[in-house]
Formats: sequence, C-alpha cells, structure tokens
Amino acid sequence: MSFKENLLQKITIDKMAKQVIASIGPPESGRKVDKKTMRNLLEMVSYTYKRKRDLDLFIEDVDAEKTRILVLDNDLAIYNTSVYDVAMRKTPTVKEMMNPFNVIKILKDTDVVISKKEESVKTIQKECIERLDLSYDESDLDEIAKDGTASLEREYADGVIESMDLFAEILGYSAPPKPFRIDHHKIVGALTQKQSGEVFFGPMVLYSIIHNSLKLIESQTGSFDREKIEIIQQVAAGKEQASSQGPLVFQYLKNTALLRV
Repeated sequence: MSFKENLLQKITIDKMAKQVIASIGPPESGRKVDKKTMRNLLEMVSYTYKRKRDLDLFIEDVDAEKTRILVLDNDLAIYNTSVYDVAMRKTPTVKEMMNPFNVIKILKDTDVVISKKEESVKTIQKECIERLDLSYDESDLDEIAKDGTASLEREYADGVIESMDLFAEILGYSAPPKPFRIDHHKIVGALTQKQSGEVFFGPMVLYSIIHNSLKLIESQTGSFDREKIEIIQQVAAGKEQASSQGPLVFQYLKNTALLRV
C-alpha cells in the first residue's frame, strides 16, 4: 500500500482502539466491551481465532506450546501460556476444580496474565501499527497536498477533511480544545499544555464545511486569552485576515511536514 493508504489505516486503527477503550468500564458498571471493534483489530494482526469451551481466543502462535492468547471478553486479558491452561482457568470443569493445584491457578492468574483491558487494547493497537510502513518522502506529501487542493476546488468537503487529517497525523496536530471550537468548522492544530493549566493552540487550520473555505492562523493562542480567541472567530467568519488561505494552506502543511523528513 502507499504511504497515504497506510497512514489512513493507522488513523482508523487509532480510532478503533479509542472506541474499544471508551467501552471499557469497571465490573460494577455493567458495561460491555465493544467486542466487534476489538475483533476487527485482532483480525489486522496475525492472531488465529479459536473457540475453546465457551471462550473466544485469539492465539499468536497456534503451533507453540506456550504463546500469547487474548480472551475476547470484558477483561480482554492477554495470557502467556497454553490454550488448555487458559480454558482451565477461565471455565474449569468440576474435575479440574477438584485438583488443589488447579484451584490455585483458577483463583490467581497473575503468573500468566501479561495485561488486561486498556493495556491489552494498546498492545494490539501497537502491533497493528507496526505492520504498516509509515516512512514517507516529499512526493508522498505532495500527493496529499494535491488531493486536498483538488477537493477544495471541487468543494468536496470529505476530501479536504481527509487531507487535513493526514497532515494532522504527520504533524501531531490535535482537535481544538473547547475554547477554540467553532460550529460547522473542522479545526486541527498544535496543542501545548502549560504548567499554569492554560492550553495553547496553534498554528491551526480552519475549514468551513458550509462555505468551503480553508484558512491558516500561524500564531499560538492561549485558552485564557479571550481577545485573541475572538480574533480567531473573526478570521473564521471572514472579518479578519488569515495568515494564509485556500490551497496555500496545504502547501504550508506540506512544507512544515517536510521539516520532519
């Protein structure tokens, strides 16, 4: 796959992992893990699915006597042991429970559990991303900028937003904190947290979905600076001058990304 395709895949993986983590709750909450999305993540790595007793297992190496095994349930535990051992600990038979050595294993699994819940999701997320080639050069950045420019000229909002998301991923840009949000705008920018608790945002790119206008504000603005935040809103409304606008914004993003090559 191309760099663009791989980067889009990474963005999808990150969103899926975030979705699964958001579905995890404490035992007393009664919340159910998003197993469908977690299964989709597991299918992106080389784990093999196996149904054992009433367990959905995803096994890293089916030929190994001892391997990493994720149990697809609300705990999302990753074990480092055998399939039989996981099955015995999770859903023991009466005969197995009569063995005192097994009882110890059933009551305490810390000897074989590597991770649970959020940490397990992050492990699979990392493995999914490691399979992608995310190296890039100027031609890859040029392709993203050209696609964004073409989408802007055709007034194709989804294409503009896709290019913005791709550059945001490369540059480490984030969605705007609450004080910087503007209705009907897609906004991404550099986010910095100060020790004082104030958040600084910028440079930032603002795309009006309604008016199909793309603007850049190069300066950084603090979340406590109401006057400058008002200016940002005026720029978005076309009442103040932006640092740059239109296709030139994608060129700015491309040139900034080139500094990271």
